[in-house]
Amino acid sequence: MEMTAIVLVVVFFALLLINVPISICIGLSTMLVMLINIDTLPALATVAQRMAGGLNSFALLAIPFFVLSGLLMGRGGIAKRLIECAMALIGALPGGLALVNVVSCMLFGAISGSAVAATSAIGSFMLPEMKKAGYDPNFSAAVTAAASTTGMLIPPSNILIVYAIASGGVSIAALFMAGYLPGIMVGLALMLVCYVYAKRKGYPLSDRLPLSVVATKVLAAIPSLFLIFLIIGGIVGGIFTATEAGAIAVVYALMLSVGFYREVKVKELPEILLKSAETTAIVMLLIAASTAMSWVLSIENIPQALSEFMLDISDNPIIILLLINLLLIAVGAFLDMTPAVLIFTPIFLPVAEQLGMSPIQFGIMIVLNLSIGLCSPPVGAVLFITCAIAKTKLEEIIKPLLPLYVAMFFVLMLVTYFPWFSEAIPAMFGFIER
Repeated sequence: MEMTAIVLVVVFFALLLINVPISICIGLSTMLVMLINIDTLPALATVAQRMAGGLNSFALLAIPFFVLSGLLMGRGGIAKRLIECAMALIGALPGGLALVNVVSCMLFGAISGSAVAATSAIGSFMLPEMKKAGYDPNFSAAVTAAASTTGMLIPPSNILIVYAIASGGVSIAALFMAGYLPGIMVGLALMLVCYVYAKRKGYPLSDRLPLSVVATKVLAAIPSLFLIFLIIGGIVGGIFTATEAGAIAVVYALMLSVGFYREVKVKELPEILLKSAETTAIVMLLIAASTAMSWVLSIENIPQALSEFMLDISDNPIIILLLINLLLIAVGAFLDMTPAVLIFTPIFLPVAEQLGMSPIQFGIMIVLNLSIGLCSPPVGAVLFITCAIAKTKLEEIIKPLLPLYVAMFFVLMLVTYFPWFSEAIPAMFGFIER
């Protein structure tokens, strides 16, 4: 087992360091371990079967639907209306533009289910506006990067669907309900940092808008926001499953973008469909390769060995959960969320359950933890997009990111040690018996 683990880790990180795509790193390292243990043909057949089996899930069908609906929303003028709505409601507060940035990222991230989409759509509009108002471009970029990750928790979220599969069938509806409060808490924590920062820097206040203008901006955003209530209400009410909700999201986004707002032309649909197919293919390959690696880890008893090792370090649940979080933060700085969830859920979930943590609480913990990795160097995807939009360098936004990291870590600790934050809403709707 020790040799298998060493080979797997060394090969994986060696490939990662030479910029091999993450799915290929996972697949090749898994294949090499299999070739060491058994003959070539059975090894190839086994890995192929496990990869195919990893995709044989009805729940995964929701992912291409939500990807497509997110792209339609991104092109359909949704971001602009959400920003104007947030600006009308809170733009006149100290640090108003930074607060608007956070709220807009939360709303758009929840609608699109993608941190990258939120970074691109909201950042492209907000970063130039904040620069015009005198905000430090590095601070503005840091706020966008951190806030865009809130959509990973606020449903509908593709990564929560992935976790539901990796955990062995946790209710997707329960996870969606569980993500609301922690996601909003992260957003509020980031807004508090922005408020304090703006007060210290003395950034100018925006003018208050007349009530009629506020009402107009809010009404214009309601059709976009209704998607959240439509999807979650239907799932919670038992009207449709998460997969069916994805299909309904596509239909609604199409009607909104093409028919109502008319921001997307019919001739643009083939390009959007192609982009959706490309994104879905990348995600599915990651899921397939990660499933095969998880199976290899399982048959080599690596999760059990690691569980025993961690429980031998301490019998204090507080210490063990802190170690798990610190390890996952380090992992999130190098790995994409999807493979990280698929690989490390089978490893750490049994440990967490032994400590009395429910699969739902652990799911929110791991997603929130890895969301911090999305905006952490050296691999954080949203960091590079934000830097490109803000026309700044990665090393220059690390300092303004530090207080935002602290805020996110504080919420992570609340979610880790207090089950109520992730279980209260699912329990309210009857998904958890308390």
